[in-house]
Amino acid sequence: MRKFFRLKKSRLILLFPISIFILGIVCLAGVYLVSFLLGPPKLTTDQNTIYYSINEEVIGEERGAENRYWVDLEEMSPHLIDATLAIEDQYFYKHNGFDLKRIAGAVLSDLKSFSLREGASTLTQQYARNLYLTHDKTWSRKLKEAFHTVRIEMYYSKNEILEGYLNTIYYGHGAHGIEAASRYFFNKSSSALSLAEASMLAAIPKGPTYYSPLNDRDNAEERQERILGLMQHDGDITEQEYFLASRERLAFTEQEEREKIAVAPYFQDTVLIEAADILNVESELVRSGGYEIHTTLDVDLQQELERSAKNVIQPGSEINIGAMAMDPATGGIRALLGGRDYQKSEFNRAISAKRMPGSAFKPFLYYAALNNGYTPSTMLMSKPTSFELEDGKVYQPSNYNGYYANEEISLAQAIALSDNVYAVRTNLFLGADTLVDTARKVGIDGDLPAVPSLALGTAAVSVEDMVTGYGTIANGGNQIEGHTVTKIIDRHGQTIFERDQEEGKQVLDPESAFILTHLMTGMFDRSLDGYMAVTGSSIANQLSRTYAGKSGTTNTDSWMMGYSPSLVAGIWTGYDNNALMKKTAEVSYAKDVWAGFMEAAHKDLPLQRFTAPSGVVGLPIDPDSGERATAYCDTSRVMYFEKGTEPTEYCSIHLPDGKTQENKKQKGMLQKWFDKLF
Repeated sequence: MRKFFRLKKSRLILLFPISIFILGIVCLAGVYLVSFLLGPPKLTTDQNTIYYSINEEVIGEERGAENRYWVDLEEMSPHLIDATLAIEDQYFYKHNGFDLKRIAGAVLSDLKSFSLREGASTLTQQYARNLYLTHDKTWSRKLKEAFHTVRIEMYYSKNEILEGYLNTIYYGHGAHGIEAASRYFFNKSSSALSLAEASMLAAIPKGPTYYSPLNDRDNAEERQERILGLMQHDGDITEQEYFLASRERLAFTEQEEREKIAVAPYFQDTVLIEAADILNVESELVRSGGYEIHTTLDVDLQQELERSAKNVIQPGSEINIGAMAMDPATGGIRALLGGRDYQKSEFNRAISAKRMPGSAFKPFLYYAALNNGYTPSTMLMSKPTSFELEDGKVYQPSNYNGYYANEEISLAQAIALSDNVYAVRTNLFLGADTLVDTARKVGIDGDLPAVPSLALGTAAVSVEDMVTGYGTIANGGNQIEGHTVTKIIDRHGQTIFERDQEEGKQVLDPESAFILTHLMTGMFDRSLDGYMAVTGSSIANQLSRTYAGKSGTTNTDSWMMGYSPSLVAGIWTGYDNNALMKKTAEVSYAKDVWAGFMEAAHKDLPLQRFTAPSGVVGLPIDPDSGERATAYCDTSRVMYFEKGTEPTEYCSIHLPDGKTQENKKQKGMLQKWFDKLF
């Protein structure tokens, strides 16, 4: 009996390890079966989104909570790959995800100390942990790590795993992945890393704080030297390369470089919002989505806009600015300034602020007028006038500083001098709804009350609204949409959005749009001086080519809008708290910034002229009478008319004997006395 029990006990002892082995095989088979059924795991995590200018320059990046890029393995320095494998996993290409010899040694050490302090993780294991798990040292986490390691090794090649690892491992200072680390530490791409730089970066992931050369240079250099020694031992580098690399003096980025302000930060904020809308995702998913977003920004124009604002606005002034430049053919925003200092305020005054444009709104009124029977020669009275409205109320607009012609003036002169009485009279004649409809056609949204004062810009609009509206006039009446994004490429290199560059719908009559454009060049033409100088006289001598423009001023806002055939720009200046602008210099800031920017933007471009469509005719016109100019007129200006509407009579004011001219003066005096008496 005792012999029987001894035999049974020996069999049990023998069966136990066999059972454990079989159980292990079954579990392993189960892990592989489940891994197979689950399919390939996701190998990517958050990545930085990169912004490109219109000339394909990198202008900035968006990131989530971490700083990430993704680069192909072939684009990384071979030195970096060799250095990483030498120190982290020299048998990477030989094992199936687990280095059993290192694991056995680590397990024995852990059992002796009853801890999990020893590590034997391969690159695949580290990659699995980075992607899916926490860094807690627990048995459950270790088992999950093993499971994910099997899945990764089952479905991906060694090169794919190595590429993923190098793109996700943490190098400290918020830099995840080798490309982010390379830019952060050395301000260069990972493809350009030298042997010394690569071995230094490979030293960091073991302990990003402890081995960062920016935190502890001695620790970092000691581990770097160890890596170089391993590389020499493995035959990756020669003894001479080891000697030179270990003594190379590394040039790390300066603190200022690492913290430099992005190019056009207000513009980049706009790109982020627009891209999120295009992709129909939250902004945070755009930041960390690894997209390449191609934009409309022209870096040179952006710099010129910033420079002009800085040169004009006095440093101590509390005045702020909203400015935008746009391609009138496409609606692409070429430059954008949302304020004077992004660090102090991220509020975008070019996009989000709504302010009263004043007389800068009048071109939309005068387009409607030209489309409803007006011509540049249409004469209306400019004098103090009280308009009785349909509801019985009386509205009395006033001109700047109380100046009036006290006689009839032409539309050409009314625009150039910004006569308010002429504008209100025209708005009432057309019907206030007509101006609202016109503003809607050119892309101005928001609350536009159909009231007489709308002609004087009493509705609140944004700089973007105004620039889009002026751009529609500038391009001959084609609908445009202001935008910053032209193309979006996802992390896999697939183009998922590309903007249609087809010409927009024709929303304005091209003949009327051109005539209005030419009339708006009059604000810089002193031949149109009348009871006061043309409104652009203060900057006319700064301009070397023909621009169309219109300024606008309220008690709290100053605007300057204008364009060439290829660029439209709008400038608003004022106080954020709507304080009154009392200083003369402050009122002129918008014009001066606009003039400086437009001249700089066009300095290397050939002269361009606004091209008249076939349906208009140009004639020299006397500004005083609005009739065809003769050799006796003091001044004349070519004005354009739709064919069939041009004046047929010649100037009756400027004659050789001067009598008619004198009679006009006498008539003007009599008119003044009549107006005072009656």
